[in-house]
Amino acid sequence: MKVLVVGGGGREHAIAWRFNKDENVSKVYAAPGNPGMKNVECIDITDFEELANFAKENDIGLTMVGPEVPLCEGIVDVFKAKGLKIFGPDKAAAQLEGSKSFCKDFMVKYDIPTAESATFTNEADALAYIEEKGAPIVVKADGLAAGKGVIVAETKEQALEGVKSCFEGSFGDAGYKVVIEEFLDGEEASIFAFLDGKSSATLASSQDHKRAYDGDLGPNTGGMGSYSPAPVVTDEVMEMVQKEVLDNVTRGLQEEGLYYRGIIFVGLMIKNGVPKVLEFNVRFGDPETQTVLMRLDSSLSEAMLATVEGRLDEVDFKWSEDPACCVVLASGGYPGKYAKGHTITGFDEAEENGAVVFHAGTSLVDGNIVNTGGRVLGVTARGKDIKEAVDKAYEAVSKIKWQDVMYRKDIAYRAIERLNK
Repeated sequence: MKVLVVGGGGREHAIAWRFNKDENVSKVYAAPGNPGMKNVECIDITDFEELANFAKENDIGLTMVGPEVPLCEGIVDVFKAKGLKIFGPDKAAAQLEGSKSFCKDFMVKYDIPTAESATFTNEADALAYIEEKGAPIVVKADGLAAGKGVIVAETKEQALEGVKSCFEGSFGDAGYKVVIEEFLDGEEASIFAFLDGKSSATLASSQDHKRAYDGDLGPNTGGMGSYSPAPVVTDEVMEMVQKEVLDNVTRGLQEEGLYYRGIIFVGLMIKNGVPKVLEFNVRFGDPETQTVLMRLDSSLSEAMLATVEGRLDEVDFKWSEDPACCVVLASGGYPGKYAKGHTITGFDEAEENGAVVFHAGTSLVDGNIVNTGGRVLGVTARGKDIKEAVDKAYEAVSKIKWQDVMYRKDIAYRAIERLNK
């Protein structure tokens, strides 16, 4: 079977890498892909109609969409109309990520545990609500904001400023509606689950590190590293997520008549063993995908095809017990302004110990790979325990060089602390 991966970041690199391990996959295409993808034919097509025609003409058996933007813009609708098999929700169902107010209303309607919230289209009303509620509190731009539209305000002043920045256009059209949420404390974790319209199947758990600096300090980012499994996700927590979240999501999608044949990312806050949903994403998370797929020992493409065809109950996911760790290498200054175009070296040396270097923000210029994004690489390794996985990842990180590279040095610290208890 030929497969097509839509996207060109670290998540898509990890998916293409895993597809290439599947015996039933004869060829992997990526649109647009990236310079680090090996044994992948990268194609420069962005228009949905053109891409669907390419898939039809080249006998693509399965298309997998990585990023949220094409899903929210309706790529699945275009492919479905041409009779093509594509993994992901249609435009209407993708509102679970594309609109935070839609998502909150869905969670409340279908009894999914989440934070108390209110939605505003008027700045004065939103400011008054914050004055009433106080801080800490969370301000969210309603629409897609590349992972940066969430302000976790520790003070009332920060919250008020966050609301003003939304309505002043800091997040473009995404910020003209604002969701203000109760602050939930505890430990975050990520659960991926496949949905085929009738049932769900959970994948291995993982935990992301969103803050830019060691000790979970600094601004929020798209993710500075991850590890899998997340010890905070106990069997009891997973059971609650299945019954209280995923079963209710499936019921809600059916009752709303929404088409969803793909993956759902459940962002959780867990306190005293009780999970609440922070957000839903309608695609794989990045960099959690890198660690989860590093541990998958069964066919990813067969599981995705079965999901699209409504046969998810036939899938038997197999997982390695070895944990995995991903360390994100970013451009100096990220998530603020950063310089691009610096030559990166050390890829071969970094992979000598079994680590895999997934590309996220790179380009090929005059024969050299250079940084062109904020998050540039995701160095990922597996080990017999979490400490070995972390050590292998950081050993590989030490081989990679470019000007002003930055990364956190404490990825998976919570899991290691648990190991040492």
